[in-house]
Amino acid sequence: MTEKRKKKLNWFYVPAVILMLAFIAYPLFNAIYLSFFKWNGYSSSKDFIGVTNYISMFKDKVFLSSLRNTLIYGFLCTIFQQIIGLTLALFLNSKFKGRGIVRTVIYMPAMVSGLVMGYIMYFFFQYRGGVVNDILAFLGMEAYDWLGNGTSAIGVIVFINTWQFVGISMVIYLAGIQGVSQSYIEAATVDGANSWQRFRYIILPLLVPALSSSVIYNLIGGLKLYDVIIALTDGGPAKKTHSLATYIANRYFDAERAGYAAAIGVFSFAMIMLISIIVNAYFRKKEVEM
Repeated sequence: MTEKRKKKLNWFYVPAVILMLAFIAYPLFNAIYLSFFKWNGYSSSKDFIGVTNYISMFKDKVFLSSLRNTLIYGFLCTIFQQIIGLTLALFLNSKFKGRGIVRTVIYMPAMVSGLVMGYIMYFFFQYRGGVVNDILAFLGMEAYDWLGNGTSAIGVIVFINTWQFVGISMVIYLAGIQGVSQSYIEAATVDGANSWQRFRYIILPLLVPALSSSVIYNLIGGLKLYDVIIALTDGGPAKKTHSLATYIANRYFDAERAGYAAAIGVFSFAMIMLISIIVNAYFRKKEVEM
């Protein structure tokens, strides 16, 4: 490729760079700037207060609760999605009638908006007239307020997010499994390896790139979970189900503490980026070892 042609091709990066600057870089630097001010979000005047917003975060019990919930949503959903997604991929990799339909049905929830999914599932878990409680009543059991208790509400959110996006993990693992050469498996079979040994020592090591992609995708999605929580609990009861993302919205719009919300947003961005870098580095090391 000539130098002139390379220069022409470089111009094709310009639209992508402009979009990144407009929708990623500018909002990020603006949030960092606002995090050093006391501002209500609409007034023309801002009061510079330095790092006070960042200090206040770690004295805020709701923030600490939201941070804990965020880590629960991120890591617990990711673990479940990997286990269930890999199991489904192994099952659907076998040949049977209607497997294409089964794959479609499992993947379909991922195509639905998280907000819509949350509103749909609200009618399943609401106390009065909820589908789950109707089933419990039919079985002669007492109704339970699934969304009225902080612990059970967190469990419901984890369940819904896991179920909605497990199809993505399934597709990633299915592509990885189908990329494994059959010659490896056949050679191991000839050597006397059973099904578990073939999976443990051949398929799983070769799935590390797929595992890395699935874990990073699901982890980031879980750590910035917002829409399902808003639809189901709006952070309640008593602010016990807030994630960092929903608490940012709560502080900005309800409490009119835009500077404080910006500080939480900056912290959330830094935390997600740091976790992603660590997890990605771990899997890169595993790929080299394999």
